[in-house]
Amino acid sequence: MSESPAVGGFCPGAGIRGVDSPPTFSDAADLILDSGRSEQPSGSKGILLLADGTRFEGRLFGSEAIAEGELVFTTGMCGYQESLTDPSFAGQVLTFTYPLLGNYGVHPGVSESSSVHPRGVVCKEHMAYPDHRDSVGSVHDLLVTHNVPGIEGIDTRTLTRRVREHGTLLCVFGPAERAEEMETILEEMVTPDAEDLVAQVTCEAPKLLNPGAEDEDGLSLPRLAAIDCGVKHNILRELCTRFEVVWCPADMSLEEISRDWAPDALFASNGPGDPAHPGAATDARRTLAAAVRQGMPVMGICLGHQLMGLAAGLRTYKLRYGHRGSNQPVMDLETGRVHITSQNHGFAVEDPVQGMLAPHPSRACSEASDNILGAEFRVRHVNSNDGTVEGLDLLDKPAFTIQFHPEACPGPHDASPLFDRFQQIVAEHLGMAEAELVSNEGGS
Repeated sequence: MSESPAVGGFCPGAGIRGVDSPPTFSDAADLILDSGRSEQPSGSKGILLLADGTRFEGRLFGSEAIAEGELVFTTGMCGYQESLTDPSFAGQVLTFTYPLLGNYGVHPGVSESSSVHPRGVVCKEHMAYPDHRDSVGSVHDLLVTHNVPGIEGIDTRTLTRRVREHGTLLCVFGPAERAEEMETILEEMVTPDAEDLVAQVTCEAPKLLNPGAEDEDGLSLPRLAAIDCGVKHNILRELCTRFEVVWCPADMSLEEISRDWAPDALFASNGPGDPAHPGAATDARRTLAAAVRQGMPVMGICLGHQLMGLAAGLRTYKLRYGHRGSNQPVMDLETGRVHITSQNHGFAVEDPVQGMLAPHPSRACSEASDNILGAEFRVRHVNSNDGTVEGLDLLDKPAFTIQFHPEACPGPHDASPLFDRFQQIVAEHLGMAEAELVSNEGGS
């Protein structure tokens, strides 16, 4: 996550009251701006091979190399730039079910990270000549500059049916003349979930994003430590309007964060891969659990939700084909209201009563463990389609989690008030702490 002076960029502290000269980081589209050139794809013949033996033929675009990973699909009609740059897609080959990819091009400053994270892109038709006044290039240009292969001309309807029926599959695609090589790769491939994907996408060092941030009354905003398991830029933007945010690596302990930054609250982000992986995801889980035990306000999104579930003693498990797209219905069991949400995950937290719902045929799941939170919990949100757990509230602790993305970039804004809910929880917690301090001083 290196700082970059490029036009566009990512600067979540910009426009925040009290913030002078906030740091700017690179946006994935900056490489197109820096290269200053645009080329059309060659249209060379390519093939896509699935682990179940299925074979598709198409045309190559992007980087004309071999791509391999877990085949998943997303159903959004727009927001492809955000999906391509979402770190939660690390390790995967992403299929777009909407038949046209790239209609409005690629725009500066709206990516969700500094990189393209899927290992390959599959679509029905790539738009070589996008039409939008703000576009700086095509999806092909974006993939070329980030060395990511793409293949078009694929029957994505048939492809998606196979994933829905049989679960996510390993796949490989590339130039047709390298078919024999790709067959060997597919035979030897292991699931990307075995990799420490969180370590691959987290930031390298802590950074204060909006130093001196103030509210509309000129009062300092509470300080929040955001644990980066693969955080999206728009989540950081939302947090920066409500808190003074320290962007922290996933392997940073609560002791280190507290010593160096003294935060008032903690946030655990979205991210890729298996939440039970023993690498950086487990480091983040320990940090989150330690914060809960200390009574610190905590919010978790997506992978952060799954880490909280593991810390609460629940198992996590691989879903049949995941929840990806911007039209996932989620019910709030407390209010009875259904929110239409944006989601991107392949694992879920088991229901404490019903266990694993909509599991992958492999039945891959974590081992049972103890509750290390020092608190009990209740299920607050569930997916209206398959009943899977979508949110937890901790009892007698200022902490909650959600599986979906309330910043919804792209997607609906039904769930965006959940950021306000966390802001209110933090304010109430700090108010009680201040009142207790005054009371102790008065009695001494």
